Amino acid sequence: MSDWYTKKTFGSLANTMAERFGDREALVFNDERYTFSDVQAEINRTAKGLIAAGIQPGDHVALWLMNCSTWIFTMFALAKVGAVQVPVNTRFRTHDLAYLLKQSDAKYLITHDVSGPIDYFAMTSEVLDLPSTGYDITDVEYPEMKQVFILGETTPEGTRNWRDVLADADNIEDTELSARENAVDPDHPVFIMYTSGTTGFPKGVMHNHVMLRLIEERAFRLSVNENDTILNYLPLFHLFSYSEGALMSMLTGARQILTESFIADECVALIEAEKCTVMHGFETHLKDMMEAFERNPADISSLRTGLFACGMKSSIPTCTRAAEVLAPMISVTGYGMSEMGAGTLVGSLSDSVEQRAATSGYIVPGYECRIVDPETGKDQPVNEPGEMIFKGYGMMMGYYKKPKETADSYDANGWFHTGDTGLRREDGYIQFLGRYKDMLKVGGENVDPMEVEGLLLQSEGVQQVAVVGYPDERLTEVPVAYVQKKEHSTIVEDDVINYCKGKVASFKMPRHILFIDEFPMTASGKIRKVELREDAIKRLG
Repeated sequence: MSDWYTKKTFGSLANTMAERFGDREALVFNDERYTFSDVQAEINRTAKGLIAAGIQPGDHVALWLMNCSTWIFTMFALAKVGAVQVPVNTRFRTHDLAYLLKQSDAKYLITHDVSGPIDYFAMTSEVLDLPSTGYDITDVEYPEMKQVFILGETTPEGTRNWRDVLADADNIEDTELSARENAVDPDHPVFIMYTSGTTGFPKGVMHNHVMLRLIEERAFRLSVNENDTILNYLPLFHLFSYSEGALMSMLTGARQILTESFIADECVALIEAEKCTVMHGFETHLKDMMEAFERNPADISSLRTGLFACGMKSSIPTCTRAAEVLAPMISVTGYGMSEMGAGTLVGSLSDSVEQRAATSGYIVPGYECRIVDPETGKDQPVNEPGEMIFKGYGMMMGYYKKPKETADSYDANGWFHTGDTGLRREDGYIQFLGRYKDMLKVGGENVDPMEVEGLLLQSEGVQQVAVVGYPDERLTEVPVAYVQKKEHSTIVEDDVINYCKGKVASFKMPRHILFIDEFPMTASGKIRKVELREDAIKRLG
């Protein structure tokens, strides 16, 4: 009996799309434009170059690149030849890079010489002992590492230029590429995605090709098809962009407009110019896009929908307002983690504005979700907060070389524990409330920092805010608010504190206001509160 679901591989997607939509435009990056047939040809050329370079099935290949068309071609080419791709955060620096290359057992690194003001080669050469002649690495600290490939005009000592890798593609026959592609097992790892690392070192989340089915089901819920154009400004080293932009396009035939980074004014202009219908992101992107649109109004009527991580109390005002300013886009709420194959809660196109802004959607096919008391493990009643735990066929294969951490993330019954707080509403929708460790205990009272953040974001002069706990002898801890001012704002500490008076209980009010020019952020756009807690102790004593 045949399997009732035909398994796909990442590497096969370009072939299918080229066959179905060959001459239709597939990818736009700056002034580069590619049809689906062009994309297939570029992927195959890249795959042949990788084979010629000696990359074997199962080899780990690190991609340390800004968003670009080469990123797209390489991610599918690596999958096609059976290698395991390891995306690297472009904000990483030498310490982060050293950890990731060693922990992931990367054999090859693909990176820039320079990109804008960032000298990627200088950091690479500081981490790796590159050879003075040739390009074969023999660094005892990184015994697995073999070669570094450089994108750029220069070919620094001890590296190979990416142009030369592609030039060698002519030495590989089509039959050899087909043999490699056909040998790929969809149940084997295809990528290792390192988590944002809000605490401690990032962990490498391993996934196989089964994630494609999850993306297809999300596409169906959002009605994404070949008539759509996805604006993808999120970093490709993050699973949100990787799955909902790059993979979604190659699964559905939707056109992808890729940008190097997120610049709100540029994105608003692109929506008008390219008639974008879909975009995804976080509340920060919504907020910046609304402000950009109000500065320079454009015709964004083509926008149809997109996934945005809503539901937290801090995001409700922004998401509610976006429903008016960015209309007619119907933003669909969602929740997910790298460990669970991205979105495991997703809303619906028919949701009310309140459901889209104040919840995280409902469970997707193939998953189960429970809200449990973290102490007893028993299910919480409706509207009672607890820990969100999940089961599903798309869960990670595990954390790479971290069996204990993998085992510790599951309970005895196989439920994955997220460490996140949530509740199930009477309408069946689930609301993500935040990380358990971010919750404050002020004199015995529970304080949700996102509630206070949502209030302060409505205060005049406040651009962004984060509330963390600060030790207190009498109350155990008290709230401290980090505030980023809007441009030209003259607000002072008393203005922020006075705004809270009469609006929230006294124990929820920030005891200190600390102004900050820029927040420490994770790759996915989340504020690193662990750093703010440490900073508060340094600044306040």
